[in-house]
Amino acid sequence: MKNSAREEEWAAWMRSAIAGDGRAYHRLLTAITPHLRVIARRRCEQFGAPASEAEDVVQEVLLAIHLKRGTWDPSRPLGPWMAALVRNKLIDSLRRRGKQAAVPLKDVIAILESDDGVGVADRMDIEQILGRLKDPQRTIVQSISIEGSSVRETAERLKMTEVAVRVSLHRALKALSALYSEPLK
Repeated sequence: MKNSAREEEWAAWMRSAIAGDGRAYHRLLTAITPHLRVIARRRCEQFGAPASEAEDVVQEVLLAIHLKRGTWDPSRPLGPWMAALVRNKLIDSLRRRGKQAAVPLKDVIAILESDDGVGVADRMDIEQILGRLKDPQRTIVQSISIEGSSVRETAERLKMTEVAVRVSLHRALKALSALYSEPLK
């Protein structure tokens, strides 16, 4: 079975589970658990966490799926939603153990670029977090990561060099990563 067909089947089971079909929910959890293990092991390796951490992360993700299944948008693929849960649960686990989790810049940018269905609450969260950055960092992050402008376009609009924009973007994303770990006020 191809990945897209597999994910369509999982999504159908999830929709049925949300509607109250217990057998569909059991099929879903049985089918996705091995997939979650693979993702968790890969993420543990990527973040430098021990491989033994993967099973704990899988269990936390299964619990999160159970508790948050109503937050999944049925019009969107299930795979990226589950992958984000794995990533977040692993980072939570590393934080609890006092380890620093480094998220590669390309992953942050990919997540920001892929979110085309931002809701009102998410938009408010984004604006609140961006509001904690100083200009020109705030403007650069908004221009490149949210509006989709290129580094060149942003540099021209702000009358900066492309190198300066890239450096500022990198520093802004690093600052956002630090802010993300703090509670919002």
